[in-house]
Amino acid sequence: MGNYSTCKKCGSPLGSDDIAIHQKLVSRNDTEFFCIDCLAEYYRTTREVIQQRIDYYRRSGKCTLFR
Repeated sequence: MGNYSTCKKCGSPLGSDDIAIHQKLVSRNDTEFFCIDCLAEYYRTTREVIQQRIDYYRRSGKCTLFR
């Protein structure tokens, strides 16, 4: 069983947005997740870019991960 409470890289606590954006951008089948900061590092981008993507998906209302 996976660890849904802490980041698989840095160990920081995860929120629902951390898990949802990881599932959206990496894999819905993963059982361990990156926090937003480590996900940004993984994709060689910034936290702000990841946060903008989260906001976009939430506003679109089409992605069930962000409802």
